Amino acid sequence: MSPDMPATLVEAYDTLLLDLDGVVYLGRHAVQNAPEALAEARERGVRLAFVTNNASRTPGAIAEHLTGLGIRATSDDVVTSAQAAARLVAERFPAGSPVLVVGGMGLRGAVRAYGLRPVTTALDGPVAVVQGIWDGLSYGLLCEGALAVRAGAWFVAANGDTTMPTNRGELPGNGSMSRVIATAAGVEPVVAGKPEPPLHRESIIRTGAERPLIVGDRLDTDIEGATRAGVDSLLVLTGVTGPLDLLTAPPEHRPAHVAADLSGLHEPPARIRRGSGGWECGGWTARCESGRLDLSGRGEPIDALRAACAAAWNQAGDGRVDEDAVKPVLTALGSLTR
Repeated sequence: MSPDMPATLVEAYDTLLLDLDGVVYLGRHAVQNAPEALAEARERGVRLAFVTNNASRTPGAIAEHLTGLGIRATSDDVVTSAQAAARLVAERFPAGSPVLVVGGMGLRGAVRAYGLRPVTTALDGPVAVVQGIWDGLSYGLLCEGALAVRAGAWFVAANGDTTMPTNRGELPGNGSMSRVIATAAGVEPVVAGKPEPPLHRESIIRTGAERPLIVGDRLDTDIEGATRAGVDSLLVLTGVTGPLDLLTAPPEHRPAHVAADLSGLHEPPARIRRGSGGWECGGWTARCESGRLDLSGRGEPIDALRAACAAAWNQAGDGRVDEDAVKPVLTALGSLTR
């Protein structure tokens, strides 16, 4: 091993900025190996921050959920898109300014914590409208938001996620709901959540991170957010993204590291190199020939995926590989393929 290479991946970073659903937990259950991996990271002196686009729950409620799963957390360890949205407004308007909250307690609490005054009607003359997903969102409250934005209130959306995962499938997310106000008022919102910069900025301010690693399961939010912020990212395969998505990813969606789950934090960084026969990782070699991705060798499936990604991304350059070119290797990826 090179003397400059850390013994384990996590040793290269001082802070983990962790997405929640699909990374740390899946609904009411912890992701396999997550509690143990995070506890070990803490023991090594790495700061943990749980960063979520979900604006509906308060940091305290999220911390309680994590603690119940065996993952030690306090409200100070949680960073939400609601907090990022509230900071945007607080930096633009004086303390005590009325802000129309089109969302739940997580968003109302964040607005209040930043010294602003939450209101529920356009008649209160709000300086801004902040919107976040909430299962109690009503037509009446959306109407108040639209009226306020049409009257000149600044429009901020906690996040732009068009869908959100549930045990029943994909349901409309805040990005879909914010279209109601945007369409009615003819004004596009400023978005605070991933992959936009405000939530990453909020995370850095709150943690004081100097060498952060963004850990996520989604290419279009977690990984793109890291790319836009210019920091390293780790993609774990315990949530939304599968091997086919990763192999065909455009440049802004390509993570610095890939692991099966959070236990990869405590393994040596993957050594991927270009050899005479193609891109090598572990016991695998991948190469692109005649518009087709070929994979040979044996060893851990995650190393096969790493080698395949290196070959596919090198071939694609600033574009993306066609799905048909990479599908032949999916069988070799075994347990990683969904």
